[in-house]
Amino acid sequence: MDFPKINAERVWRRHMELARIGATAGGGVHRLALSDLDIEAHCLMNKWARARGFSVELDAIGNMFIRRPGTSSGLTSDAVPVASGSHTDTQPFGGRFDGALGVLAAFEALETFEDQGLETRRPVEIAIWNNEEGARFMPGLSGSAVYTGALSLDDMLACTDSDGVTMQSCVERLHAALPDAGKRKLGQPYAGFVEAHIEQATLLEEAGNTIGVITDIQGNRRFEVEVLGEAAHSGTTPRARRKDAFIAATNIATALRQHFEANDPDDIARFTIGIFNAYPGAKSIVPGKVEFFIDFRHPSSNTLKELGDAIDVIAKANQGTCAAIVREVSSAAPEPFADEIINKVAASAERHGYGNQRMISCAGHDARFLSRLCPSGMVFIPCKDGVSHNEKESAEPADVAAAAQVVSDVLLEMAQQQ
Repeated sequence: MDFPKINAERVWRRHMELARIGATAGGGVHRLALSDLDIEAHCLMNKWARARGFSVELDAIGNMFIRRPGTSSGLTSDAVPVASGSHTDTQPFGGRFDGALGVLAAFEALETFEDQGLETRRPVEIAIWNNEEGARFMPGLSGSAVYTGALSLDDMLACTDSDGVTMQSCVERLHAALPDAGKRKLGQPYAGFVEAHIEQATLLEEAGNTIGVITDIQGNRRFEVEVLGEAAHSGTTPRARRKDAFIAATNIATALRQHFEANDPDDIARFTIGIFNAYPGAKSIVPGKVEFFIDFRHPSSNTLKELGDAIDVIAKANQGTCAAIVREVSSAAPEPFADEIINKVAASAERHGYGNQRMISCAGHDARFLSRLCPSGMVFIPCKDGVSHNEKESAEPADVAAAAQVVSDVLLEMAQQQ
């Protein structure tokens, strides 16, 4: 099979143009899911797609699909398609490549096929999964999760952001902004899916390699912890009479960190407390309540269970005069990718002389849920110093082009299969 060469200059130019929507003074992008800026990004993708003669569809959760049709050669034009893609929403003051790389590498593949006049047996699609980051509506990855049946459509549409705006009202605004888009049913099948992404760590950079061939996504468990004490006057209440929720919460957090470190000597587990709020939040009041959020990830199902189950036990053992309540709010098992996609990614990297290595994904991605529908896999490229979810997030033009080339190769192979 001949694999056409992608246009490296074009795919980089597309990245820079998309990055202007929500551009920040620090060189990043602030484009939360279904915000005016994110809808503008969808409109730009629609403009580019229509200019190339590709069709566009939206589904009930706000996922967007761009399709280049198949042919009647070997399979009918309505054969089950193959796809690649990612997301256009970002973290608050995030970077230019997280999500955008996967969308634009896929778009470059479709443009390359169109430039070459290639006929594919199967249609080839770009999927732009809605609300991947979860920075505005929780949980993240919800577009792909709803599409594949892992989350309820009604539950997600009822979600609200910090201002009380429902996801449903925002999805309706997206549909209104793209009135000519067709309607896609949730759960329509794919024959294969591949997603490109920046690594968001330093393994590729340290090894001097260009392509990460992703074999698995590690699992995760997430917990809300509420510590209930008693608000009191900070100047008059002696230590012996206090029920200080802040002291109890910090003791719990310290005990959890020590337990995780002691039971993770190889530094594989990822344990993070990213939200920590004390109430009522006044200078002269002993905190009566603290809420914090735990994000725990690991590639082993057994370790996820053992360490995750210990959180409630450790919290109660260190609550002191307060009461600790632990609620598990979400979980995802480790997800292995399909050997056939893994091998196609590795073969493409070798074909083009890209240094490559097999590795797991420590972050969650939409490809996790696509594995429920079809053989799926991922392609990583380096990002400078492993920095992501940050305005300083950076990738090299040559690496972006390499991701697009590998995605193009894998899509073409999948699209030509019977």
